Amino acid sequence: MALLASALGALLVLAGIVAAIVGSVFVVFVPQLIVGGLLLLIGLVIERWRYKPIVHRPPERDWTDTGERFIDPETNKQIAVYLDAMNGERHYIAIDR
Repeated sequence: MALLASALGALLVLAGIVAAIVGSVFVVFVPQLIVGGLLLLIGLVIERWRYKPIVHRPPERDWTDTGERFIDPETNKQIAVYLDAMNGERHYIAIDR
């Protein structure tokens, strides 16, 4: 899904640039195409940076279990949250029920 969204964002930016260069009837939509495509691409980058992936392996030895548990809506699996004391990062680990 993210690949499709990034391709759409790049396509919007490219269409805006081409419309600006060619000067076609669609030149009116150049700002909307470019800004919309850039917002989509920037949103994807922020989403990848902000939300950590779910790991399907046991926690490392120096990670601390926070006791937090939730059900991942995409996979419907229970997720445990661990804290990496060395750098303060949170890790999300799928628990087999």
